[in-house]
Amino acid sequence: MIDIHFIVNPIAGSGNHNFSETFFHNYFERDTYKVTVKSSKYKGHAIDLTKESINQEATIIVACGGDGTINEVASTLVGINIPMGIIPVGSGNGLASNLKIPQKINKAIEVVKNNVQTKIDVGCLNNHYFFSNTGFGFDASVIENYEASTKRTLYCYLKATLKSYKYFYNKKVVAIEIDEVETIFNPFLIFISNSNEMGYGISLTPKALLQDGLLDVVIVPKLNKVKMLFFGISMLFKKPDLLNNVRCYQTKNIKLYKKKGDFLQSQMDGEVLKIKDDFVAISLKEKSLLVIV
Repeated sequence: MIDIHFIVNPIAGSGNHNFSETFFHNYFERDTYKVTVKSSKYKGHAIDLTKESINQEATIIVACGGDGTINEVASTLVGINIPMGIIPVGSGNGLASNLKIPQKINKAIEVVKNNVQTKIDVGCLNNHYFFSNTGFGFDASVIENYEASTKRTLYCYLKATLKSYKYFYNKKVVAIEIDEVETIFNPFLIFISNSNEMGYGISLTPKALLQDGLLDVVIVPKLNKVKMLFFGISMLFKKPDLLNNVRCYQTKNIKLYKKKGDFLQSQMDGEVLKIKDDFVAISLKEKSLLVIV
């Protein structure tokens, strides 16, 4: 008997999905699969539900939600030999897109049922895991404004982006030292990615791979309004390096040291994270998450 557990975020995306044991048994035969459905009720709850499923010796654990839910489930499964399936019902669905998992629910369920497994790299930021990307500066500001919106749509994402452009001219000064070598004051963007998509088809790291043992890094210093606009356009065309000021490279580790400011505002897999530590170490755990693709 295959014991398959579904960790569901009931308000992800439109919230119109009706995930229940009855629903999933339309796809998973009762004589072969034991189906358990658990709904998260607050931020971080999916972590506890996943730990519970691990203790219950689930055969497969499936994250049903957006990148935030996927991050919570996946973070709990790092280094554990239980495969994670994904049914993407969030807004951006960046990791699912990178893994070629269909956004149509019935097609995503077929992927889970076929149970083709592979291992992917996992990014680490101090004591936190990320699977798609993490970012500081403009990127984090966009996510903060996006989280404040009432809806999770591309229009709201673009609106949050425009609001962040305006905000960036009035923000507090932060100085970040990179690898103890270079200091950037009030950087426009520092983006570290494990995957080639942020969501909505937008990418700053189009050549990134989930299994190459490397993190793709994009560093953008403070820009004037014209260069900000040009950078935004180049990002839409997935060519962030068109601007001379932009540095793009690959690494296994990157260290950031906060020299000024109360905290570093970042985003991880589309969730805001405020870091009060003066030191941030970002590294990679190669092929440490088992996923169904």
